[in-house]
Amino acid sequence: MTSLTRMEIGRVGRFWRVGLWGLIVVLLLTPLVAMQFTREVAWDGADFAFAGLLLVGAGLLFELAARVTRSVMWRMAIGAVLLLGVLVIWADAAVGVF
Repeated sequence: MTSLTRMEIGRVGRFWRVGLWGLIVVLLLTPLVAMQFTREVAWDGADFAFAGLLLVGAGLLFELAARVTRSVMWRMAIGAVLLLGVLVIWADAAVGVF
């Protein structure tokens, strides 16, 4: 079994970092594109601001957690908790589930 060098770890970290922020951008652009094709999606500026704040805030919290902890398992656990929190808040804001 080989150990990863510091440079290889940095490369992997950059890949996941770009993926995380790319996913956030795609999630924010999806309703904007959908609004061009259907009237069922009707977001205004406040909706985009709320979604942006929620997603960027969760992304920044994950970035902070990734810098603080070195354990992959802890990072995965923190990521799962953040994802669950975002989904619960989003569902409640969308339809008032709770």
